[in-house]
Amino acid sequence: MKAFRLDELEAERAANDGAYLQFLRERNMSVGLYALDAGEHDPQKPHQQDEVYVVVSGRASITVGLETTQVARGSVVYVPAGVAHKFHHISEDLRVLVVFSPPEA
Repeated sequence: MKAFRLDELEAERAANDGAYLQFLRERNMSVGLYALDAGEHDPQKPHQQDEVYVVVSGRASITVGLETTQVARGSVVYVPAGVAHKFHHISEDLRVLVVFSPPEA
């Protein structure tokens, strides 16, 4: 078993001065914590893996391909591999668990 606490992951991510902290990598998936502060720009480019976002806290919009929706704590969004996507209009600091399958390169 591997178990994690979000507050500890957030502290580690912040200590490393990065928006993304990969904290689990297995044969068929990887999982990380992604953070964008209110008003910040999301610099993501399309990934080669399918991914699932689980919003832990914050509020924003996300556009995936041509579709846009609002997200907040408890939102789950699937993004197919190769599809352009970005968080925007981030009105509250956003913390998101990201699951990549297969693992992020």
